[in-house]
Amino acid sequence: QVQLVESGGGLVQAGGSLRLSCAASGRTFSDYAMGWFRRTPGKEREFVARISWSGGGTYYADSVKGRFTISRDNAKNTVYLQMHSLKSEDTAVYYCAARRSIVVATTARDYGYWGQGTQVTVSS
Repeated sequence: QVQLVESGGGLVQAGGSLRLSCAASGRTFSDYAMGWFRRTPGKEREFVARISWSGGGTYYADSVKGRFTISRDNAKNTVYLQMHSLKSEDTAVYYCAARRSIVVATTARDYGYWGQGTQVTVSS
C-alpha cells in the first residue's frame, strides 16, 4: 500500500498562485501513476491532472489547462500541482491519488489510493 498526504492548500485571491504537494510513503513511489482530483460540495470528484510514473504522460482537464502544472520528484516521493491564475471556480478540496500501473488514467475509479484532501479557497 501507499499512503498519501496532501499539503499546501489555503486561501488565495483570484489571480494568485498556490502549489500543492502530495507526499507518498509505504511503497516504491515510482511504481505509481499519480493524479490530482478536486471536489466541491454537491458535485462528483473531478479530474484535474495526471502524470505517469516517469514524469511523462501529463494531461489536464480543459478547465485548468494552461494554468496548472503537475510534476513529480521520485527521489522525494512527492507529486506537485502548481496552480496559477486561480479563479473562484477552482475553490474545492483537492485530492491526490495513486494508481499502481504504468498506464495513466483520468477517472477516479481507476485510482486505488487517496489522500485526505487539502482545501483550496479562491476569493474573488
